[in-house]
Amino acid sequence: MRNLLWTTVAIVITLLCSGSLYAQNKVFEHDPMFENLEPGDKGAILLAHFGTTHDDTRVLTLDAINRAVQERHPNLEVREAYTSRIIIKRLKDNKGIIKLNPTEALDQLFEDGFTHVLVISTSLTDGVEMASVRGEVAHHSATFKKIRVATPLLFHESDYTKMLEIITADTAPDAATIWVGHGTYDVATAQYAMLDHLLQLSGHEHVIVGCVEGYPYFDQSHQRLRATGLRRVVLRPLMIVAGEHAKEDIAGDWQELLTKEGYEVEVKIEGLGENPQIQSYINDKVDFYANNRQVSIGEKKNIYQVTGEKLHPND
Repeated sequence: MRNLLWTTVAIVITLLCSGSLYAQNKVFEHDPMFENLEPGDKGAILLAHFGTTHDDTRVLTLDAINRAVQERHPNLEVREAYTSRIIIKRLKDNKGIIKLNPTEALDQLFEDGFTHVLVISTSLTDGVEMASVRGEVAHHSATFKKIRVATPLLFHESDYTKMLEIITADTAPDAATIWVGHGTYDVATAQYAMLDHLLQLSGHEHVIVGCVEGYPYFDQSHQRLRATGLRRVVLRPLMIVAGEHAKEDIAGDWQELLTKEGYEVEVKIEGLGENPQIQSYINDKVDFYANNRQVSIGEKKNIYQVTGEKLHPND
């Protein structure tokens, strides 16, 4: 065990001296997955979507994302999986459409001879869906020569900056825009609040974030809306797909409640996945995580235990 620890320390010190270990919010090691594959090795990207039963938005969002990733990475196999077992079952029972869950998709990739797999989730937040994906990937850690899972769309501070640019790009100053996310019952709901907070700090007080199931709720969004003094409101889904929640909750309940309050309400039922900027950002995630591995906290603690020093000033 002691020899293993010192070997780890030696490797990391070598990386530090060579400049190949650097920080992007935290420490990453430059570790390309798909370069210099050995004979017989095959690389694949697995896109893990929550999924949807709505054919119209699926074509415009999830299918479009899959296509965009394949177009930028023509030499890699690009496949998808749905994380929602309810959606998978409904699609099979009601439409005869078969979608694999992440475990099934990874098993199939292994059977098809793929050795290097990068898993990209299209989840917005680091909540229960990401925990599920990471768990399924962990079960396949010994299955492939190399398997890696990227962070969701909102994770590092730089992610929020990028998302903020995207959701404020076409807003009108004389109308409030409320981006309505799904929300969650766990700690990840704070990520919606953080995005809303950053909108206010950046001078976009007329752009608001709310959630169907989680904080900020409708009441908090309504409070922010009243503070703007604006009477025109644009409701938009802060969701990759514009499915059931967008059509029933946003275009239904939220629009009705605001109309009763005397607001002039416009609803734009477009999933984020339709936006070419989001598609490009997902591709940027693919490129970064295909070439960089985040050094785990366990690895770092082993180093700290010996050196008493951080790996990087920003670590």
